[in-house]
Amino acid sequence: MDKLLTVEEVAERLGTSVRFVRRLVFERRIAYHKVGRHVRIAARDLDAFIRAGRVDVGQLPTLARRRGA
Repeated sequence: MDKLLTVEEVAERLGTSVRFVRRLVFERRIAYHKVGRHVRIAARDLDAFIRAGRVDVGQLPTLARRRGA
């Protein structure tokens, strides 16, 4: 089984706030596990999230279309 990280550990690895990680979970932008009332994120899911956000040199990022716009 892959190591499950707490929200605080994920925030530290990403260099962001706990609030940002909780927003990712709320918006279903990152895969997570519910263990009772606790949220845990598998290390491999965090790695996949980071890889998905990679923009290569010379590549223009695609603009996400906002809902309701």
